[in-house]
Amino acid sequence: MLLLILAIVIALVAWALRLMEQAVKGQEFSLMLAGFLVASSAAAMMAVYFLMGNYMVYLHQSPLSAAHLDYISTAFVDGDGTMAPLWLVEAD
Repeated sequence: MLLLILAIVIALVAWALRLMEQAVKGQEFSLMLAGFLVASSAAAMMAVYFLMGNYMVYLHQSPLSAAHLDYISTAFVDGDGTMAPLWLVEAD
């Protein structure tokens, strides 16, 4: 997945540099702005990738992971060993 994102970011940076080069040759502000926006999107894409990677590690190491949440959200019913969601259990 990293290689795909890295390839996309490299392509975006190359496109941004090409736009900025054309902007300098033609003295056009709009092309320079477009190049800046494309380069900004490449930077934002990398930032989101690294932030999501750290967030996934945080969720995986959390004490309330999916296994714990499944256990918390179920309860034994009538002592017969079957599991049911807490909202199905009748109140005493």
